Amino acid sequence: MNSTPFPRSTALHTDRYELTMVDAAIQHGTADTECMFEVFARRLPGARRYGIVAGTGRLLDLIRDFRFENTELDWLRDNDIVTTRTLDWLADYRFSGSIWGYREGEAYFPNSPILIVESSFAEGVLLETLALSVLNYDSAVANAATRMVTAARGRPLAEMGSRRANEHSAVAAARAAYIAGFGATSNLEAGRTWGIPTMGTAAHAFTLLHESEDDAFRAQVAAVGSGTTLLVDTYDVMEGVRAAVRAAGTELGAVRLDSGDLPTLVVEVRELLDSLGATGTKITVTNDLDEHAIATLAAVPVDSYGVGTSVVTGSGSPAAGMVYKLVARRGTDGDWVSVAKKSPDKVSVGGRKFPVRRLNAANVAVEELIYVGDGPETSDQHATSERPLLVQLIDQGAIDTRFTGAEGTRRARDHRARILAELPADASRLGRGDPTLPTTFRS
Repeated sequence: MNSTPFPRSTALHTDRYELTMVDAAIQHGTADTECMFEVFARRLPGARRYGIVAGTGRLLDLIRDFRFENTELDWLRDNDIVTTRTLDWLADYRFSGSIWGYREGEAYFPNSPILIVESSFAEGVLLETLALSVLNYDSAVANAATRMVTAARGRPLAEMGSRRANEHSAVAAARAAYIAGFGATSNLEAGRTWGIPTMGTAAHAFTLLHESEDDAFRAQVAAVGSGTTLLVDTYDVMEGVRAAVRAAGTELGAVRLDSGDLPTLVVEVRELLDSLGATGTKITVTNDLDEHAIATLAAVPVDSYGVGTSVVTGSGSPAAGMVYKLVARRGTDGDWVSVAKKSPDKVSVGGRKFPVRRLNAANVAVEELIYVGDGPETSDQHATSERPLLVQLIDQGAIDTRFTGAEGTRRARDHRARILAELPADASRLGRGDPTLPTTFRS
């Protein structure tokens, strides 16, 4: 067994039944059966028009760190989770299979094969919980965030929901929102880890620390300059705006509103700022916003938005509803055998798959087309009007690092911006409805 400690191991970020399945498969002689697993969503959460894949780069890092070291093995042994034979197998576990997937930042639809894992049964089944915990949460955040970006109509958004999520989810949410089009986050760990621009100035506590708003604003301006953003709604908003301009002058960067009847208040604040000569001072709002609240502010002079609770909780859909299913295995004759679940309301489509997005002459998407029986290695066998959707993320255990780290996060953000131009116009609707593209299977 391994003797070198690996403090970043993610091996126990899994469910017990995955280890007991491996244990049984090892004892029965089926652990090495070549299999294909698939991540997909049967439907889009909240009856939305499309989803955005997020979390892939994080997942690749977590698979890299999926190692059973002495600490994990001792715990499994002490708690009688698996047999000694399986413990010996786990000690040498390294994912050596191949994984394909939709690019991070890609749009997806019901039954899109978002992630395809080809490996032995034992190697692949261990990744189920890890893959779903990452992709379900990160994609849920990205799904909500992309709707907010659409509703903002080009105005900047900042993610500031760390206090509404656990400490790890907060960082993941900031990354997913950035991929979906948010421009910054308040979370410093997300900035350090993923290269996301960070923002933030002061909360109400800083104003309450001082004898008056004037004192608080002067202290903030002295510390960070007149281009700062001053929070003006601790007491009376209009008096706060006047105090902000007194402290910073007409070069004041921005004022922030965190309460009140925003559509009316924004107009009044804009008029007051202009009357005071602060015509270049921007207005940012941060009061329990979601995509619908942002849409209602489209006609008023808001310059930017800060979103917290709604984005980190998926705006009412905190999980993307993705599942991880075995869809094919090698038969005794060496050929692939399609397998699928047939339970009512949970029917899945078995078989190896190759998805493309079919485009019309104007390069607008018209269909999510999934070829069944063709594996992901057939990426060069498609019509010119069909855009292949899979990229190889892991090749026989080797991770493609283009999709990881800060650079991978930027690539995902850029990809999301590009592919939205390909979707039909009704994809931007915020109301509940059918997916903007139909999903078709073709054998």
